[in-house]
Amino acid sequence: MKRSPGVRLCATAAVSALSLALITGCGKGDAKDSGATSDKDGAKPAAKALGAAELKKLIIAQGDVPGQKVGAVEGGVPDADKVKADNAQCDPVLRAFTGIAPGSPAANTSKMATEDKKDPTDDATSMGDLESGKFEDAINKSMDLDVTVVTLASYDGDGAEQGLKSVSDAVKACAGGFSGEQDGEKGKFTKVSEEKSSGTGDASVAFTAVDDAGKDGSLPLHAEVVRHGNNLAVYTTINIGAMMSKKAYTVSAPVVKAQAAKLK
Repeated sequence: MKRSPGVRLCATAAVSALSLALITGCGKGDAKDSGATSDKDGAKPAAKALGAAELKKLIIAQGDVPGQKVGAVEGGVPDADKVKADNAQCDPVLRAFTGIAPGSPAANTSKMATEDKKDPTDDATSMGDLESGKFEDAINKSMDLDVTVVTLASYDGDGAEQGLKSVSDAVKACAGGFSGEQDGEKGKFTKVSEEKSSGTGDASVAFTAVDDAGKDGSLPLHAEVVRHGNNLAVYTTINIGAMMSKKAYTVSAPVVKAQAAKLK
């Protein structure tokens, strides 16, 4: 089934008959050496970002999320300048859905977690076992799994706070929807709304964007950004099977819990 432009825009998905993978990617660059500073009144030094090597030790790895496979993200994160909303205020929302951390992190890295579910077509011994619509149902069930991209980013000074604020402000400013573009692919979202966040970290914002432009009807995408000190964890979850069957889903709680535990 052909996905509508908005879904392809914010969570580019490669869907084969029995597999699903989000195409996002790893972060780039090492931490900038900014040096800690303090004011004349003796305020504590400004936060200094973690380096790329440190972040890679802190991001989730295989074995950290029960029932899910964790590994490198397939494909690559698009450059921020290739992911733009028609209204610049909405850029943080659009970019979060593609795994791009807000603001200007000194370093970032990403991983992908995929629910490890049995393929419902495995028990079929012939195509006859999957006739009369059963094959389509089996395919839909095979794609009914959460795929979550986690991007962990670190910032100097108050960069993490400002980055989270930019996302929160964008959710409010873009409530009525927006259009955007990723690598020449355009899409339109009719609504952006805040959702209940996980409550992890020092502060967080969870949100959903809905694409109603396609023939598939309302297709929601979910994301959450959580601040842990001067680090931000960006979570984007997509479940193509749930979208197709109109079943509710959210950002993967087990993934958020596992990542938060590694940042304590």
